[in-house]
Formats: sequence, structure tokens, C-alpha cells
Amino acid sequence: MILGVRADRVDMAGALARIEALIEQHRQRGGPVHQIITVNPEFVWEARKNLPFRETINQAALVLADGMGIVWASRILRCPFPERVTGTDLLPLLAERSAARGYRLFLLGAAPGVADKAARILQQHFPRLQVAGTYAGSPAPAEAPYILGLIRAARPDVLAVAYGAPRQDLWIRQHAQALGEAGVGVALGVGGALDFLTGRVPRAPRWMQRAGLEWVFRLMRQPRRAWRMRVLFPMGALVWAQRFRGESKHDRLAGA
Repeated sequence: MILGVRADRVDMAGALARIEALIEQHRQRGGPVHQIITVNPEFVWEARKNLPFRETINQAALVLADGMGIVWASRILRCPFPERVTGTDLLPLLAERSAARGYRLFLLGAAPGVADKAARILQQHFPRLQVAGTYAGSPAPAEAPYILGLIRAARPDVLAVAYGAPRQDLWIRQHAQALGEAGVGVALGVGGALDFLTGRVPRAPRWMQRAGLEWVFRLMRQPRRAWRMRVLFPMGALVWAQRFRGESKHDRLAGA
């Protein structure tokens, strides 16, 4: 738990194995969709004041450490995550796994035409991939009946939603039962993954990604992100405070 927000200690291989198990579980038992969330420091900061968002994260089937700030926080709390698992990296690997296992994929969100292009790129890389459908749309309540109708007709196993947080995650949670009844085993918010996949937004060089410096690249290209990233400093201070509170509690218990 990082400032009251959950994240799971899994690497990419573990995440893919867990997602596959959730899909198979849904195929056998049905029920509401299993929700996957990738968290970064902005998610944690928003969730501190946004109770529905915090509950959505904490009740999800799987919560992955997308942001490097989450990995740093886990180290401060002496519960280090094995690696960063980003939605951008997860989506193509999940598409590859879906192609191998016969799972159907639906891409929802992003700007008009982006999901279509992303689907074509994924199918070029993984010719056996079944793309059940694509649609841009929006998380507006008025659009929900139409979107859910498309998904019911497509019967995908995996739904990737690119509406940005927290809208994409709240949308999935709100419609969890309907999505499950439409055959969706797993739904995950992927934020800007479709933009990165299609080249609409360039991604940091691999060496920066490996070094945990992707945030620097994005900040250089989009200086306005500095306003969003301002949460890192107060969040860091609160994480250190959480660690010291935990250590103090441990000391009191040990001396009792």
C-alpha cells in the first residue's frame, strides 16, 4: 500500500500469467469483468482525494506499477517491486499472448482512427491476433449503451480502454457486470498506449526506459507535464513519512 493505494509486486511475466489465468477463469465461471489497472504517482495522488477512484484501484483484480515513481516508493517502503510494468509495454505482449491463445481483443478509446491503426499494427506483428473491434467514442454516460452494444456483438476476451485516468478506470468499474456478461474476461485502462503504439506520440529511447528516465523524455517534449508531475515532491515526502510511521509502530510492538 502506497499512501493508501494498492500496487501488486509482480513483474511483466507474472502479470501476463495472471491475466491469462483471469481470462480462463472468466471463460469457465463468467461473472463481472476482471479489472487491471496500471498506476503511476499521479494515480496515487488523485486517489488520495477521489474515493471512488481509490476504491476502484484497491478492488481491482491486478494493479501494476506503471510509473517509475511507484517503483521508487516501493524501495523507500522496503518492499521493492521487481520491475516497472507499463501499460504501453503490456499491450503488445498481451496481444501476442492473445494471438497464441485465441483470445479476442477490442480496442476502445483514443482519438478517432487511432484504435484502427493500432489494431492494424498489432495484426501485422501477430497475424493470428483476432481483433474483435475498435471504437473511439468517449466515457460519456450517453455513449455507454452504444459502446456496450458494440462490445456485446464483438464478444471479446480482452478490452483495452484508452480514455485516460481516472475516467477509463471508473468507466470499466461502472460497467463491470455488463462487460462480463458481454464475454469480456479482462479489461484494462491503457492511457496513451495506443498513441505510442501508432507513433502518434513518440516514446523515449530504450536506454532511457531501462534507466527509469522515460519521465524526463516526456517532460522535455511536453513541458506542460511539469504541472502534473509536481505531485512527485509532496508524494515522496509522504512516502518517507509512511515508512517512518511503520518503523515506529514496529519498534513499539517489539518493545511491548
